[in-house]
Amino acid sequence: EDTIEFLKDTYDALRDVLQKMKDKLEFGLKVNWDRESVLAEIEQENEELRRLKAEIESNQQTSTYFARMQLGRLVEQALADKADAYVREIYDELQEAAIASRSNKVIGDKMIMNAAFLVARSKQEQFDQKVHEIGKRYEGKLSFKYTGPWPPYNFVTIRLQLERSASV
Repeated sequence: EDTIEFLKDTYDALRDVLQKMKDKLEFGLKVNWDRESVLAEIEQENEELRRLKAEIESNQQTSTYFARMQLGRLVEQALADKADAYVREIYDELQEAAIASRSNKVIGDKMIMNAAFLVARSKQEQFDQKVHEIGKRYEGKLSFKYTGPWPPYNFVTIRLQLERSASV
């Protein structure tokens, strides 16, 4: 009886959600990086970082706490910028084949991206190819954990308000 009442009350909302998600699939993409490999790349690209590191290494006795802290901040900022650039590039390329995307919380130091993509069933192959193409391009720097197809969990939100029965 409660189930029938629930379905009557939520029929329009449920029908609307099901209609919007018809022929759509969700794919998950987690991207981890090889921090050491990326750090080596950053060192090659960043003149100031190389100079400061060489200065500290050549004057280990006289290098200051400030110089070491400055190097640490510079490295962390460069890593954050590189992670942001990778993520932006991946999102930009995958948006061509996706209807929508959702960014989820990253877990740990190695993960730079944890996302869900909503893809039309008709574009599934195009999306798959794009993910594999990007994965090959970043081989050795980034590793991809690509999952799906899934029902579009991350793209459906249904809020229910439950009423408590008054005890007699």
